[in-house]
Amino acid sequence: MELALIDAIGPFFRNHPKRRINWSKIPFTLLPFDGPDYTLYWENVWNELGDFAAKVSTLGYNAVTLDDVIHLSDHPWLEPEILQRNAVFRQEYRHLFALLRSHGLKIYLTSDFLSVSMAVEQRLKGRVGAAVDWYAEVVDACMADFPEVEGIVLRIGESDGVDVTDPLRSRLYLRNEQEVNRMLQRLLPVFERRQRRLIFRTWTVGAHLIGDLIWHRDRLASTLRGIESPAFVLSMKYGESDFFRYLPINRHFFRIDIPKIIELQARREYEGAGEYPSFIGWDCEHYARELAGARNMLGFSVWCQTGGWHSFRRRAFLEPSAVWIDLNAAAAIHIFKNGATVEDTVTSFFGSDRAAGALELLRLSDVVIKELLYVEEFARKKLFFRRVRIPPLLHVYWDSLFINEAVRTMLSHWVLDPEAAVRAGEAAFTQFDRMQELARELKLPEDDILFMRDTFALVLLARRYYLLPPDPDFPARIKAAKKAYKARWPRSLRNRYRIRTGLRPFFLTKRTATWVMHLLVRGQRGYRPVLDRLFTLRALSWIYRLFRARHEEALPKFVRKTAMGIDSLFR
Repeated sequence: MELALIDAIGPFFRNHPKRRINWSKIPFTLLPFDGPDYTLYWENVWNELGDFAAKVSTLGYNAVTLDDVIHLSDHPWLEPEILQRNAVFRQEYRHLFALLRSHGLKIYLTSDFLSVSMAVEQRLKGRVGAAVDWYAEVVDACMADFPEVEGIVLRIGESDGVDVTDPLRSRLYLRNEQEVNRMLQRLLPVFERRQRRLIFRTWTVGAHLIGDLIWHRDRLASTLRGIESPAFVLSMKYGESDFFRYLPINRHFFRIDIPKIIELQARREYEGAGEYPSFIGWDCEHYARELAGARNMLGFSVWCQTGGWHSFRRRAFLEPSAVWIDLNAAAAIHIFKNGATVEDTVTSFFGSDRAAGALELLRLSDVVIKELLYVEEFARKKLFFRRVRIPPLLHVYWDSLFINEAVRTMLSHWVLDPEAAVRAGEAAFTQFDRMQELARELKLPEDDILFMRDTFALVLLARRYYLLPPDPDFPARIKAAKKAYKARWPRSLRNRYRIRTGLRPFFLTKRTATWVMHLLVRGQRGYRPVLDRLFTLRALSWIYRLFRARHEEALPKFVRKTAMGIDSLFR
């Protein structure tokens, strides 16, 4: 494993003023570039980045990612006020680059295709060819100006969230594999000439024809046709969806002979983001064993801070409370780079005197997450809607727990043995007594287990509501439990889940909902000739646009105002 890559953006989120944070990229609009806070802020970033670099390099990581290319650009098409701000970032980043290099770490910059300002967009006028040429100039200049940068990690299938107000923001520009292929063919000679790497991410959120790149065999093959360059590396998440459990390893790792890396996540954005133990060690062991049969595995990338929209704010390797994130990052490198076992990792991390107890705690936590947070029968199903694989976790998303009739309708349809699912959740919940006892004995943060227990008590109540026969007492029980949870974990602590309830009857009857789900959801990767190619991929887009134009407020704010919004699913 030549490349052991980890993101290093945590220091930039110090004292973030918003309650709910977009963790997908450094919050550039909040960074001071003049005024009284300027010096202190960048000194703090310097100091924390030094601490971070020392810890991850000691673990064996040899490269880091920072955001991002466009905020270091001085291209003349950019507006004067943007150039003025970018000049400050360029100056400060040079110091940070030198600091990282002093710890033996290589530097990669992230980039979206395409991040633009209003002035640039007016010049490009939506022309893909012009956009590719402009972007090639930006990248070439960046690598010329910053010889410390080893390469660029390029994302083409997701853009900045709808909450981003930066005058430099990304949007999806490429719509099909032919456009992506032409872009790569244009960019790679630039990287070859500069002797740098282009790490191309296959991650997509389902928008446009290229939206199925992460799992569609023919799409990826067409996208990479003719790509033969020593500068090119493919980067893929371990599964065919986001960082969830129960996903089999992506078969692209075995079909594609191009140098590639696997993406892992230490700060589990859908599993508490480090607020409680969500250990990935056994999953890493499983994936590492399978990848032994894959050709051209260059290394791995660990996201230890990046990802998600939530109020949880523990920062990897920067504070003692991030112990569970730090442990996951240590497990990833010990297992993938050093061939270590989970037992080796836990002993190295906690010490031999605490290893046995820590292993027991982590195993119990693993049971609770896989059997209570997830509904196993549903999570193991292979289901697709349009161009995306439906996540194995529907009712908990980032920092939100959904207890509503819509989720109830969907889960009750797909879970064929509801009583077994409820029993499994109840059995998993009984592990908390022992988990608390172990945390106390090991002097690990017992409050994290208490928070996990209180949260998962609500998850269990939600499961009973989802899967058991209707009970008129449920609304009152849910309301009381929600009130008690909010009192126990007040908003000021910034680490509680949002309990989003909607207990009114679903607007579709059960029979109609069943018909709709059979119409829209398929249990195969390939598209159905009529239902998908003619209806869900084409007609449904027009139906959605008409509905959105007339009934926008009928859509929950969560799906309209978070991440890229639900619109991206129907492009």
